[in-house]
Amino acid sequence: MYETKQETETVILVAVAEDGADFALSAEESLAELAELVKTAGAQVVGTMVQNRESVHPGTYIGKGKIEELQELLQATGASGIVTDDELTPVQMKNLENALSCNVMDRTMVILDIFAQHAMTSEGKLQVELAQLRYRSARLIGMGRAMSRLGGGIGTRGPGEKKLETDRRLIRNRIAQLNRELAEVKKNRDVRREARTRSAIPVVAIVGYTNAGKSTLLNYLTDADVLSKDALFATLDPTTRSCRMPDGQEVLFTDTVGFIRKLPHHLVDAFRSTLEEAGYSDLILHVADASNPDVDVQMSVVYETLRRLEIGNRKVVTAMNKQDLVTDGAVHKDLAAERVVKISAKTGEGIPELLAAITEVLLEGKIYIERVYGYDEMSKLQGVRKYGRLLSEEYVADGVAVKAYIPAERRDLM
Repeated sequence: MYETKQETETVILVAVAEDGADFALSAEESLAELAELVKTAGAQVVGTMVQNRESVHPGTYIGKGKIEELQELLQATGASGIVTDDELTPVQMKNLENALSCNVMDRTMVILDIFAQHAMTSEGKLQVELAQLRYRSARLIGMGRAMSRLGGGIGTRGPGEKKLETDRRLIRNRIAQLNRELAEVKKNRDVRREARTRSAIPVVAIVGYTNAGKSTLLNYLTDADVLSKDALFATLDPTTRSCRMPDGQEVLFTDTVGFIRKLPHHLVDAFRSTLEEAGYSDLILHVADASNPDVDVQMSVVYETLRRLEIGNRKVVTAMNKQDLVTDGAVHKDLAAERVVKISAKTGEGIPELLAAITEVLLEGKIYIERVYGYDEMSKLQGVRKYGRLLSEEYVADGVAVKAYIPAERRDLM
């Protein structure tokens, strides 16, 4: 009996620190994150290289001297390829492959690979495939020789170009098909969203940097049994679960895709319908990893991504998670949030305070009413049911006795 062992791919990480040494540290931090991405994708990092430049080289990403150093490092480590910290243009990727004679990948390719591994639902798989095809379609430019059926030489240009055009057309057709399928998925999502709106149950969207602990928190609050592990993009498909708050109110918590620095625009476009769930929520619960030294940068990335999605106008409660791992006693602030609460989703520390903060913010801008609606005022009562939060209703001799919260702008329902 023969045993087969899958060899782990080994790579060297390459980054450009633009504008001199002041940005070298951020490049190193970004490479550390890239190393975690590569590890999640199933490869092993055997070396790193950072070049300080005013800007990336338009043709080869790094300069000629660094390419020579990289060739030596590849030989010394036996690495099978490199991964750049920025998305490469088709020209940069082709030139690097020619110069280094090895597999050349960029940050976007690694993230797309992780997403492909972790997509479980049909919608997630459609979104990942769409992002991959959009990325690859741009990289077909200049690949005529590689796609030629006959090889190099006079007379082979035609078949090569023909094969290239065929692949382009196939990709365009598949992208169009995926867009149609995702449009149907979006319709179904809109129907479910309208149903939640009619039920008047508040929706809280959980957002945050990848690996901040969103899924762990959702599991703690709702017993959702969502995969939770210490890895980037461990969970990809969104999950909505109900939670009964301390005051008896039912709230729906929706987990979303984790954010990351340099999040590829292909992914933002493909996952827009999923990420836009946060835009239809009553409140955004921002989960931050307080134990991460880059937590302030990560929070900025989250808010920037929300702005890219044009949903940065929602009220925010920030949960400074992983307090069980905080050792330096640092106090982190979030000036964009209505409330900031220290928690540990793993141990349960601070969860009661977090739920209280969420309840308070959800009730802000609402008016408490306690009155009897006559039987000739049923249209008003229906408005309370639709737009407000109904605490109780009881049929009495004169009508319906109601206790509820209604939006301040709907005083006509009082």
